[in-house]
This record gives sequence, structure tokens and C-alpha cells, in this order.
Amino acid sequence: MSEATAIALLLDTLEALEHIARRLHPARFEALLASLGDRDAALRQVLAGAHWPEPLGDAIGRAAEVTLRACDGLRAAQGATDGPRQAYRAWREVGRAQEALYPLAVMLPEVDRFFLASGEHAVGAARSDAPTGVMHVGNETTERGGFSLYIPEDYDPARAYPLVMAMHGGSGHGRLFLWSWLREVRGRSVILVAPTATGDTWSLMEPDVDGAHLARVLEHIARQWHLDQSRLLLTGMSDGGTFTLLSGLSNESPFTHLAPVAASFHPLLLAMASPHRLSGLPVYLVHGALDWMFPVSSARTAQRALAAAGARVTYREIADLSHTYPREEGSAILDWLGASQ
Repeated sequence: MSEATAIALLLDTLEALEHIARRLHPARFEALLASLGDRDAALRQVLAGAHWPEPLGDAIGRAAEVTLRACDGLRAAQGATDGPRQAYRAWREVGRAQEALYPLAVMLPEVDRFFLASGEHAVGAARSDAPTGVMHVGNETTERGGFSLYIPEDYDPARAYPLVMAMHGGSGHGRLFLWSWLREVRGRSVILVAPTATGDTWSLMEPDVDGAHLARVLEHIARQWHLDQSRLLLTGMSDGGTFTLLSGLSNESPFTHLAPVAASFHPLLLAMASPHRLSGLPVYLVHGALDWMFPVSSARTAQRALAAAGARVTYREIADLSHTYPREEGSAILDWLGASQ
């Protein structure tokens, strides 16, 4: 079997894992795992006979290793008492696989297409000496309080770029969550940053702690790259979504748009914001009707409360979504933000 076939199988396995992650729900886990089929066994067999020219070998080998680790983790979660949590942990390996693969996007058209949302096109060359692509600042997965960053490869300092700051869920990590957004921003000329909380999760009880952290990250980026100050989006999943509201509604927040996903909400959050901050504030609120961690009723309450306080709320309640990240909303959120293609 050819190396091209092996790469296609690797990408197909990653897409199958993304399909499972998007639909993950405790009641559906066995059926979702069955949808993986024998892809992992086939991938192991193909990789055993493949011979890669350098530098492809190291990147593909690493990506395949962690992809198979994700498959093994999902299979081990079946029937376990903490199966859903094991499944969430296993799925984090997909971010590591994508990180290993991404440098090959400039060499292999099929990998390039994998890292582009449907209908978008590959980016061109940079128009300055500024660093571009994916980079990490104090953000190994063993570290807290750093951030990972994507700068469009065709970065032009004469142009102002929208920014998406995307926050991971509880016990997550920005280096891995970056890949939940990269495909969507890559063809849009959007700067993406995924910070990591200073603690195990965002400082929900002391919002000034991570609020100051986010401000420092934003300042660091603004010093080196040209940001569109009218399109600064703060978004996050689960605890990251809750902190999007907690920090983003504060009067000191520099963010112009908020997009909390699967967030918890309490009306007391509005007490932190002045009427001036809330008036006309664009908020894109996403929640799953099947969310088993933060019931959808909290999102409905948030929608009503924010709208009554003067925010311009776009509410998306997704019928088949559990407590998982709906990647398909990324492009819709960027359209709402006004990020150009």
C-alpha cells in the first residue's frame, strides 16, 4: 500500500475521531465507538509497511502514534465507570496529532486541505519578516499560564487582523485547544491565540487572576502584530465559556465580541457589568440541548438576561449537541464577527 494511502487513512481516522468527539454523550458512547470501525487496526497495519522520506517520517510517525493512542483510550473507556471522562482525556490526543501533522501542510496538498474549512483556500506567503504560523510561549502541556498562537502565513503588517482568543475547558490546555479553531481561522486571515489558565481551570472565584493573564497575552500580541481593535473576540468552551462571560462582561475587558460555548451562567454575572458595557455588546451564545453538565436551561436564562440588559445576543441552541465543542459553529462565529475570507 502506498504512502499516499497511509496518509489518507491517517487523516480519515482523525476525522472519525472528530466525528465522535462532536457527538460524545454518555448514552451514545457505544454506538459512537462502533463508528470508528477498524480504522485503528488498518492504520497500524499500513504504517508497519510504509517507508517515508525525511522529513515526513518523524511528523507522520508522531501523528500516527498519538492518533492510535486516542483510539486506544476511547476503546478502554468503553464500560469504565468514568468512561465519559476517560473519553474526553483520550480525545485530547487528537490535538497532539494535529500539531505533529501541521508542518506538513506546506508539503502535502491532502494535509493542507485537512487544515482548511470547507470552501476556503490555502494561504500565501508572508509579506514581512514577522514570525508566522503556529508558535508557543511558555506553553508546553506540562506548563500553566502560557499561550499558543497562530499568525496567518500570509501576514501583512499593513493590514489589521481580527483576533480570536479561545479558552479551553476545565483541566484542559491551550496548546491542545488551539486546534479546535485553527482550521476555521486559517483561510480567513484571522489571528488565533489559545491561552492556558494559570491554574487547573480558569480562576472563576478570582476573575482578576486570569483576567490579568488574558490582558497580558493580548498586549504581547498587539505589540508584535497589527490587530483590528474593533474585532477582538473572546470565546471559550465549558469553564472557558463561563470565564468568557465572567471576564468579558467586566468594564475593563478589551474584547469587543463574546462567544461563550456550553457555559454556566448566573444572573449575578451581570452585576459586574455597567449598563454602558452591556449596551449593544455583541454576544454569540452557543449551547447544546443535550448538555448533561450545564443544562440548556442555564443558556436560555443567559439569553434572556443578556438581551434584557441591552446586549445584542445571537443564540444558538443545537439540538444534537451534548457537552462538547461544536466545531461547525466556528465559521458561523467568524461570519458574525465580520472576519473576511
